[in-house]
Amino acid sequence: MAASLSSRGVVRLLGALAKSASLCSSSGGRALHVTAACCKNRAARVRVGKGDRPLTYEEAHHPHDIGHRKGWLSQNTSNLKGEGGAADRTMEDVFIRRFMFGTFYGCLGNELVIKRRGNMLIVCALILHKLPPAKMYFLIGYSEYLLSHFYKCPVKLDIQTLTSKAVYKYL
Repeated sequence: MAASLSSRGVVRLLGALAKSASLCSSSGGRALHVTAACCKNRAARVRVGKGDRPLTYEEAHHPHDIGHRKGWLSQNTSNLKGEGGAADRTMEDVFIRRFMFGTFYGCLGNELVIKRRGNMLIVCALILHKLPPAKMYFLIGYSEYLLSHFYKCPVKLDIQTLTSKAVYKYL
């Protein structure tokens, strides 16, 4: 972490740099541009626009609101004190999300919610009406079967279908 300089220290530093630059430069000049540090956390923020951009519930809330106004997208007990395997559960969740996004390509309406209850894995998803029902049922059974085989535990998909993407608010 960098130490902050007082105003006297900044003046001394800039004066020394100006003197060394005037001694070293023969034709042109060297310059030092100093700006104030910006210590804002801007990750995962959505910029305010004209009010015509639709946002989902997950995009509308900031990351620091998790646990206050917004719930976790992965519910398990491995994050409790004394429990092991938190990194394993996280990697499994990443694989499940990628598998589901690839299987239902272009059909997922929102983020997946992954719940672990005992030995059972429950994946909740909002899916758009873009596929015929027969293909949708096939993909649901295919996903449940493969994920059950991969993780050696029962996997259940809770699917809700939507006609269009769920809009929480406009920014």
